[in-house]
Amino acid sequence: MHKMDKTEVAGFIKQIAKEAGFAFCGIAKAELMQPEAKRLETWLKRGYQGKMQYLENHFDKRIDPTQLVPGAKTVVSLGYNYFPQKDISENQSYKIAKYAYGEDYHRVVKDKLFHLLNRLTEKYGQINGRAFVDSAPVLERDWAQRAGNGWVGKNSLLLNRSMGSFFFLAELIIDLEADVDAPVGDYCGTCTACMDACPTDAITEPYTVDGSKCISYYTIELKENIPVEAKGKMEDWIFGCDICQDVCPWNRFAKPHNEERFKPLSPIQDFTKKEWEEITEEVFRATFKHSPLKRTGYEGLLRNIQMAKEE
Repeated sequence: MHKMDKTEVAGFIKQIAKEAGFAFCGIAKAELMQPEAKRLETWLKRGYQGKMQYLENHFDKRIDPTQLVPGAKTVVSLGYNYFPQKDISENQSYKIAKYAYGEDYHRVVKDKLFHLLNRLTEKYGQINGRAFVDSAPVLERDWAQRAGNGWVGKNSLLLNRSMGSFFFLAELIIDLEADVDAPVGDYCGTCTACMDACPTDAITEPYTVDGSKCISYYTIELKENIPVEAKGKMEDWIFGCDICQDVCPWNRFAKPHNEERFKPLSPIQDFTKKEWEEITEEVFRATFKHSPLKRTGYEGLLRNIQMAKEE
């Protein structure tokens, strides 16, 4: 459909991604993901998805980008930094994952992706493409690895040599052809810091996380009571968990973001444990209506606080 210089297209995509504030941008060929499909199938068979049934859905779409965008030729993998100026979890209060300090990343990053799609349309005419930010059946870490943006570490997160892992992944799947990037090597070496630090032993073996034992799963995805075996292991986390990232040596290269919309909301920054314990539903709804915390819901947050409080 689009016959043009693939090198020029790749250069333009990377240029506009940088201008939009993305920390990195890599390009991969849109094709069936066979090795990744086998790995995903094994992971699901082990039940590591827990109650996250949605991960079992749309298997074919997860492994074949042309099922999401007919005629897809290229997957553009992007990273957007969210590493904060200050690690609020060091305060003597309950802890919230760094990605959730400010406005919901789906909103922030999606805006930027639509801007990129508009720029591509302006330059190349009508293209068939879709933008994704952790909201559709896309194997984003695998695409990021294929596109040379890093490697999947032992904690199953994407690691990048120049900035660690505190970034959001996003994708454009488009029917434009572009030069692709080569994958990079694995630089975890013999390090097992993430595995050693996980209080719930969710990293069952290198590169494999049992999602059903992860503190992030307990505090966000799980809608029922947190299993009794997690008691005493929450380490004050009430929404998400950053332990396996905080201990990763590659995160010494993380630099603070400059995204206004990710600035911490004042309760996250200032609340004492007592204030969290006494938060009303009205305050929760008003304060967190554009925050990732909305996902756990008021009752879920109280459940998480209660679990952490009992330690």
